[in-house]
Amino acid sequence: MSQSRRRARIVLVAALVLACVGLGALLRLFLLEGPGLPGTGGSAASSVGGPFALVDQNGKTRTDAEFRGALMLVYFGYTYSPDIGPAELETIATTLERLGDKAASLQPIFITIDPERDTAAALKSYVAHFSPRLVGLTGTPEQIAGVARSYRVYYAKVPLERSDKAGYLMDYSGLVYLIGRDGRYLTHFTPQTTSEQMAYTIRKYF
Repeated sequence: MSQSRRRARIVLVAALVLACVGLGALLRLFLLEGPGLPGTGGSAASSVGGPFALVDQNGKTRTDAEFRGALMLVYFGYTYSPDIGPAELETIATTLERLGDKAASLQPIFITIDPERDTAAALKSYVAHFSPRLVGLTGTPEQIAGVARSYRVYYAKVPLERSDKAGYLMDYSGLVYLIGRDGRYLTHFTPQTTSEQMAYTIRKYF
């Protein structure tokens, strides 16, 4: 292996380590410390989530107000995700199956954290792999950053070697949020949550 290639690999590993450390610190801050954060109780419900106006996989502008009266299952990810994203969307799809007829009052939503690559066209082919009920949303980088802030979502680019076609990956928190019929935060799920556990918890809110 050439010295330059070895140096590139070292830089990549270092970036990944720093990203993981940063993610761990942020999740600890968001989930375990301070008032008004998910998982802490108290004012958590009023501090997570908020209005949005984004474009879906069909090029149509969708707002959070459209989904009032239904529960929302909101996941932030990106189509280039090699493992966590597809696995989480599969969990959501399986959860819908487990809920049976009750799933009609639950709207699954996928919001990209990579709007530079995740156009409406890219989302259309991607979300179709998981569920016909899944709404994929994208927007400008500024719009996505705003929605991510309101949901307290962490994400950051992780550059790859120049020879890699993907160019970069995204480091992100990977949480799934359950939002109530009134648009308020109810609870969240981690990547370790199974579809059985997710369905069990969601049934409590029907």
